[in-house]
Amino acid sequence: MHEKTRLIHAGRTPERLARTVGPPIQRGSTVLLPDSRALYDEDLGYGRAGLAAQAALIDALTELEGAQSVQLYPSGLSALTGALLAVLKAGDSVLLSEGAYKPTRQFCQNVLGRLGVRIQLHDARLSAEEVLALVADDTRIILLESPSSLTFEIQDVPAIAAGARARGVLTLIDNTWAAGLYFKPLAHGVDISVQALTKYVCGHSDIFMGSAAAADPAIGALLEAGVHDLGWAVTGEAAYDMLRGLRTLPTRLARHDQSARAIAGWLAEQPQVLKVLHPALPGDPGHAIWARDYSGACGLFGLVMRPAPLSAQHAFLDALKLFGLGFSWGGFESLAIRCDPQLASRTFVTAMEGPLMRLHIGLEDEADLTRDLTAALAAYDTATG
Repeated sequence: MHEKTRLIHAGRTPERLARTVGPPIQRGSTVLLPDSRALYDEDLGYGRAGLAAQAALIDALTELEGAQSVQLYPSGLSALTGALLAVLKAGDSVLLSEGAYKPTRQFCQNVLGRLGVRIQLHDARLSAEEVLALVADDTRIILLESPSSLTFEIQDVPAIAAGARARGVLTLIDNTWAAGLYFKPLAHGVDISVQALTKYVCGHSDIFMGSAAAADPAIGALLEAGVHDLGWAVTGEAAYDMLRGLRTLPTRLARHDQSARAIAGWLAEQPQVLKVLHPALPGDPGHAIWARDYSGACGLFGLVMRPAPLSAQHAFLDALKLFGLGFSWGGFESLAIRCDPQLASRTFVTAMEGPLMRLHIGLEDEADLTRDLTAALAAYDTATG
């Protein structure tokens, strides 16, 4: 054979691969099948469906979620949007808490609404009975997020899921806050459990990915068909790194939880802070449900500051040295944002007595973070006058 041909066919995948603690990263769109009959009989005929690393990550997430099937998506938002598109059709309606992640609400209103799906928003503070009372004849799915984004209301997920199932309505939850570890939606009757793996499963703020898990094989088949039809895919490299993050999730999340609860409790005692929004703290409106259903908490919570001008809010954030100013969370680093501009788009406005801030407590030393916040609170006082 000519050298050009030999170079094309040399260096193929070896017949036997050494076994390592992590799966091999296979980079390939083409999957070579053993014979002609296998062209249309094999389950895996094209690399977009995922190879060894993707399969290993799916197996691990299936274990984490207590699921029958898991699908991967290239971001957390695409997991939410992909799961919704997989189960909805024109003429259906979605019952959605206004406390859900803002891009989720925007997708429902801007895209699903254009496709003939009716969107019904409700106040995140409604009880399970009040939410279920809003179910209409065309309600196909109730979209949950607990705790709520930014304002941290806790929903009675098991009660809503049970009531929805009795009415023939599906439930889907964004369970990113609990990372699939501290709350098990499928075990509490939810039909579809979605996570932004970008956050705690990754843990290093450097990979985008999402997942949707189901216990019912029929729903799992809809999710699988949706991924295929919409063309979602994740790379082997990203799946490998995500699996590496998943291995240390329990250890990291326990540290986030421990430090965040301690710092949240300390902040609640500071004169510049009116209240802390953290369901794991006794006295929080959602604490009883959280204590019943959750086995832990993460590093994300909110705090309502004493009323002060915008300049004081900027002074507080700008004085932080260890907390980065950024909109993501779930990584090893501590972060802070102010939330009032995002609340302005809500219909059911949660009355806040002062400026709302959100903190993510990372893996830095707890005492160092407390000192950093102490200096920022002093700057808030100085700028308030």
